[in-house]
Amino acid sequence: MIRNTLLECGAIKMGDFTLTSGKKSKYYVDIKESATDPAILSELSKEFASRINSGIIGGMELGAVPLTVATALETGKRYVIIRKERSHGTKKLIIGTFKTGEIIDLLEDVVTTGGSVLKAAQTLRDAGAVVKRAICVVDREEGALEMLKENGIELVSMVKVSEIL
Repeated sequence: MIRNTLLECGAIKMGDFTLTSGKKSKYYVDIKESATDPAILSELSKEFASRINSGIIGGMELGAVPLTVATALETGKRYVIIRKERSHGTKKLIIGTFKTGEIIDLLEDVVTTGGSVLKAAQTLRDAGAVVKRAICVVDREEGALEMLKENGIELVSMVKVSEIL
């Protein structure tokens, strides 16, 4: 069970943290560090695979990249990576290809307010993809579910933070 795996590997850290959303928190869910262990990454990819409805998956840099790649290997599905900004290389925001109208399920490590997921979804939508679902390892239960729903995205979580803490 993902909850037990996260607790056993030390992914739940206590202290003072600033989250991507800018919010302050007394705890941090460190999926990035945990996913560097092949056994944990494999477990996560199997869990993601069981929840995917689309033919293509996608994830935003940085945290979702190993999760997306591992899940693509698990499922044989194509994937795209969404960059946060056009800063280097080809300056493309999307790495990978899809056709207009194709459905993409977004993968994410931890969701707080849903802002990063919505940004990734909007980037894909602007490029012609259909994004209706986002799947995360942990939902911090701080508004993402509702905000994403308002924007036409169903949030599916493997575990909610209330089930961990």
